[in-house]
Amino acid sequence: MFWLALLALLFPLTGFLILGIGFRKIPSRIASWIGPGTIGISFLLAIVVFSCWQSAAGSVQESTGNHSSQVIASASKQATWFSSGDLSVTFGFLIDPLSLLMLLIVTGIGFIIHVYSVGYMRGDPGYNRFFAYMNLFVFFMLVLVLADNYLVMFIGWEGVGLCSYLLIGFWFRNQKFNNAAKKAFIMNRIGDLGFLLGIFLIYTTFGSLCFSGVFPKARLFPSGDGTIIAITLLLFIGAIGKSAQIPLHTWLPDAMAGPTPVSALIHAATMVAAGVYMVARSGVLYMLAPQVMTVVATTGLITALVAGSVAIYQPDIKKVLAWSTISQLGLMFLGLGLGAFTGAMFHLTTHAFFKALLFLAAGSVIHVLGGEQDIRKMGGLKEKLPKTWFAFLIGTIAIAGIPPFSGFFSKDEILLHAFSSNLYWWLFAFTASLMTAIYMFRLLYLVFYSRYREAEDHFRHVHESPRIMTIPVLILAFLSAAGGVLNVPALLGGKALLGRFLEPAFAGIPAHAGQTVPPDAITEWLLIIVTVTALLISFFFVYRHFVSEGKGIVPDSVKRPFFPALISAKYYIDELYRKAFVDPILTFSGWLDRIPEKKWIDGAVNGIGKLAVWSGATLRYIQTGHVGFYLFMMIFGILVILVFNILIR
Repeated sequence: MFWLALLALLFPLTGFLILGIGFRKIPSRIASWIGPGTIGISFLLAIVVFSCWQSAAGSVQESTGNHSSQVIASASKQATWFSSGDLSVTFGFLIDPLSLLMLLIVTGIGFIIHVYSVGYMRGDPGYNRFFAYMNLFVFFMLVLVLADNYLVMFIGWEGVGLCSYLLIGFWFRNQKFNNAAKKAFIMNRIGDLGFLLGIFLIYTTFGSLCFSGVFPKARLFPSGDGTIIAITLLLFIGAIGKSAQIPLHTWLPDAMAGPTPVSALIHAATMVAAGVYMVARSGVLYMLAPQVMTVVATTGLITALVAGSVAIYQPDIKKVLAWSTISQLGLMFLGLGLGAFTGAMFHLTTHAFFKALLFLAAGSVIHVLGGEQDIRKMGGLKEKLPKTWFAFLIGTIAIAGIPPFSGFFSKDEILLHAFSSNLYWWLFAFTASLMTAIYMFRLLYLVFYSRYREAEDHFRHVHESPRIMTIPVLILAFLSAAGGVLNVPALLGGKALLGRFLEPAFAGIPAHAGQTVPPDAITEWLLIIVTVTALLISFFFVYRHFVSEGKGIVPDSVKRPFFPALISAKYYIDELYRKAFVDPILTFSGWLDRIPEKKWIDGAVNGIGKLAVWSGATLRYIQTGHVGFYLFMMIFGILVILVFNILIR
């Protein structure tokens, strides 16, 4: 089982090496098989590993008679990576329910996106290079989720950061795209520094970086210990950067500069999910730091509200989805901060389904409109793109949280946990969820309903995307619609399958099971009714505003009242960062540029070199090889010593 998982990890790397080395010579039709094919094989291997795991768990349950949960905790392989004195670091991989879930998500969604990319990127001059980068991206994400220690996880962590830089700036001849790639790379380095410092502190405290060595020792620490608080805060800084939470969130909307399949891969199954996974993996540490759990929940909730409000006023189809991703990640961190680790991972899973769907459907729209992304120039595409419309409708209903689609079940679990913790948590989380419905229905109506707002001649030539693009989108539509069955709660007649599957991974987390008291069934039904009613009201409100009253045109921000203008400007956070950080650095750089470098700096450096040359050329004369000269120097030295002795007397 372990070696199959290792093969699933190595196939994307093999695809990268083949395409990366031969990208100039390999025909694009061959690359079309190698790129998606390696990820497809990894996905099949992941399914086999999952089946082996389930079979092994069933055998153990039969022999022990324990049917309450899966009793296999984990399987891992380690090898010494390097050692120095007391420091010994292993390179190992871990297979447990949490890593298995991520393995299936990354390879499964990654494979669908790769297949879609065959049609979307066809004809691009960087076609082979694109698939090489995408394969490498998936490889590093698998390293991250399969790692059995924090250092190997950090390798995958940095690897996906590198690949995001390469893919966001894929069309590097456009300077704006290069700037977006640099912005993503630099902002992630800020978070990564926190993660790295957390790793140093973990080793200093526990003498190990392996999860199996850290977590048992951590349970011996009292709740609220200062060292644990420092470790978890530093790790969370890394998660803030990678998962685009406030204040390190502004890179993600700009990451839309890359090709749309890149946006789908980053937002659905890989990079931004890494922070959520890392906090969930470190649940033992976080539950011992309740103060940090509050910080995690608060940060997630504020991010969900801010990003959700910004998404309502965005005119770019991809940036609406980007801000939506930030908001949904905020809800996941809210769940993590409240101890709902299963709920957060459940929402991560369903989000992978419907966010990949929405991005690929948006890519189909952009593709047939010749690269147009402004929703103010769209409209009336329902009849022209029926398959894309249907898929986008499913994704919209799913992310809005309307039953029985997947987003309803995953969001409801987080909202229920928020209500159990504090009424205010629930109220703000409910508001963020309602914002999701507003901006997604607005996007749906402006793109597919109303009227086409560009030249009619162009509209007549619009047609559905090829099957290589529509079939992956329809598969994701099915997953988005049916994905909720993974964890249907007992209240609705389900068996919470995902919760039971993940139970061994979270079983050792202190107070995971009983930190809050869930509400009774009547209260839970009332919460569901209130949530669904509000979502349906928003559905009709947005329809009336954007369709039936003909208000399809999004007004310019300068004509809006103060608060809508403030929100549409993304709260001027980018401008604040520019004034506080970018402009001072540029000013300082300009000042340095005015220094007469050739005269001062080059003169000093060259002067040292000239001094060395002169001294060598001069001193070489004492190495003549003549015995007479050496006798003269010896007598001269004796005379100097005699004179020195006379003078000091």
